[in-house]
Amino acid sequence: MAACNAHPFVNLTAGRGQAKPEERTLEQWLEFAGNHPMLSGGFILVLALLVWGEISRRVRGFKEISPADAVPLINRGDTMVVDISPPADFNQGHIVGARNYPPSRFSKPDKELEKLKESPVLVVCKSGQTALTTAAAIVKLGASDVSVLKGGMAQWKSDNYPITRK
Repeated sequence: MAACNAHPFVNLTAGRGQAKPEERTLEQWLEFAGNHPMLSGGFILVLALLVWGEISRRVRGFKEISPADAVPLINRGDTMVVDISPPADFNQGHIVGARNYPPSRFSKPDKELEKLKESPVLVVCKSGQTALTTAAAIVKLGASDVSVLKGGMAQWKSDNYPITRK
């Protein structure tokens, strides 16, 4: 019977023969971490990355939206769609009304880019990754309503939303 009581978190002798979890103490958790350093370290690393990712997502000043969420924003009429794709990709198809700007242009803003502060902005690129940096630059200009198209033009086209070559 001694072998049955060997598990550190279950006491089979407590009350009417039913298993009752014992209170887990800090000492037991520290002992577990000491006996399993790789597992504990991996858990702490994953937890820290999740917390860091969530905090940075909330404080960066812009949001990522799906193509379905972007359509009503575009249809409002006051949203500026900024496409930072290379001109060749832009000419192969872009969102109706989008303006093509090279990402380098946002390092030294001009009067035309200053207008981005006045209305909602949707930043688009080929895959949705490059647009994150540009969106951060637009937020630094002072724009308060900035969004990035999640998945970029690749997702937009995959979801069969309209594009234009004009």
